[in-house]
Amino acid sequence: MSGHSKWATIKRQKDVKDSKRGALFTRIGNQIAMAARSGTDPATNPSLAAVIEKAKSANMPMSNIERAIKRVADKDAAQLEEVLYEGYGPAGVAVMVECATDNKNRTYPEVKHAFSKFGGNIAEGGAVAFQFERQGVIVVKASGEDALLEVLEAGANDASEEEDIIVAYTDPKDLHSVKAKLNESGLETESAELSWQPKNTVPMDEEAQTKLEKIIDALEDLQDVVNVSHNGGD
Repeated sequence: MSGHSKWATIKRQKDVKDSKRGALFTRIGNQIAMAARSGTDPATNPSLAAVIEKAKSANMPMSNIERAIKRVADKDAAQLEEVLYEGYGPAGVAVMVECATDNKNRTYPEVKHAFSKFGGNIAEGGAVAFQFERQGVIVVKASGEDALLEVLEAGANDASEEEDIIVAYTDPKDLHSVKAKLNESGLETESAELSWQPKNTVPMDEEAQTKLEKIIDALEDLQDVVNVSHNGGD
């Protein structure tokens, strides 16, 4: 079981104020619509199943989820495009920004500004992507060696305990099935989603972490951004 940095794995879901909940639902809805292009049945589309779980964790109404899925067949709906932007934060930390947008001419300047406003900079495509790999990430509300072994027996490739939770890592295609096995065994999952995970981490001091947090918050406030990953470590 490798020692993944808490910074480098996943930020636990923050409380969302009512004023931001609508924007959050819009972002997740866009993500659902993108995933549904590969199939509208979550039972046969692991990416869609993962985003639906994310939506449920955010208390997104089922009606919103169903409406987002139906956008795939709606020719009048705005056509979304999945775009991945790359950049650098403090201490040379690599940052991956996943977006779903109907207008890249709007999204790119917004992402670029979020980086530059807090001392980062956007990079060319491929500049940092090689430092990451796509994985399923499941946050389990449990701790202890027994729970850790249960997570691995459910099919996770790796897992690490961080304070009062266990973070499990899976192949993208196995995310939904591993989560289902964990729930069947009685373990409660806090979230399950696909994410770009760093192959190695970059150490940061407290000042660098604070600057990176500001960049991430600025990016996550953008409506077109659906997920932000980085390789910053403790």
